[in-house]
Amino acid sequence: MVRAVRRFPLIIGHRGASLEAPENTLAAFRLAWEGGADGIEADFRLTGDGRIVCVHDARTKRTANRDLAVAHTTLGELRQLDAGGWKGERWRGEKIPTLTEVLDISPPGKRLFLEIKSGAEILPPLMRELAGREAAREGVTLLSFSAPLVAACKERLPEIQTCWLTDYRRSRSSGKLRPTGEEILATLARLGADGLASRAHRALDADLVDALREAGLSVHVWTVDALVRARHFAALGVDSIMTNRPGWLKTHLASHEPY
Repeated sequence: MVRAVRRFPLIIGHRGASLEAPENTLAAFRLAWEGGADGIEADFRLTGDGRIVCVHDARTKRTANRDLAVAHTTLGELRQLDAGGWKGERWRGEKIPTLTEVLDISPPGKRLFLEIKSGAEILPPLMRELAGREAAREGVTLLSFSAPLVAACKERLPEIQTCWLTDYRRSRSSGKLRPTGEEILATLARLGADGLASRAHRALDADLVDALREAGLSVHVWTVDALVRARHFAALGVDSIMTNRPGWLKTHLASHEPY
């Protein structure tokens, strides 16, 4: 059988154009759009006063000028932080954005991969946020490492594409990589997920991609910054490649056809 290869996977800015700009900020997202990214991937958590903000870690220490626990801090307090200065003087003064702001600046027709870092308590405000934003809803894909949360998303937001995130670990008892391809397919079927968002790993091979395709599931890969790796996964036929350097990768991947 001749494999159907998608020549141009979508190029998604991982936390925006985060190689250059401070991750998960409006500046990083704008830079990704300006570079021609097909979409962005961003991380979201619930604040202590029930607002949805864009930040990866449970605490702000790594990417801001104070160490606060997001889940126990109000939006107003979080907005006082400098979320850009750690990346360089050019970015000083960048704020932790809200989901509302991210949705508002996203150009029409672009994809938004929203990774949920909180638990199911984030779903009611997320549902309210997406209500009435038909254009945004069509381009949104929800992501989570939590299988129960993926199932909850599909139950409460069945019309929104939702993918299960996975990494791979070697079992101490058997020495095998887990999850296996069979386990991935079984998990996706059990959750009712629309696809897989996989680490860029050799476990995501041609056989697994073909099996996912045959099951009608989408395939996304993260995080790929090297051209040779991007060409490899493009040749496998993945739907999207998440990268910290979306403008650069899109330009160079297109110029090195065919795969």
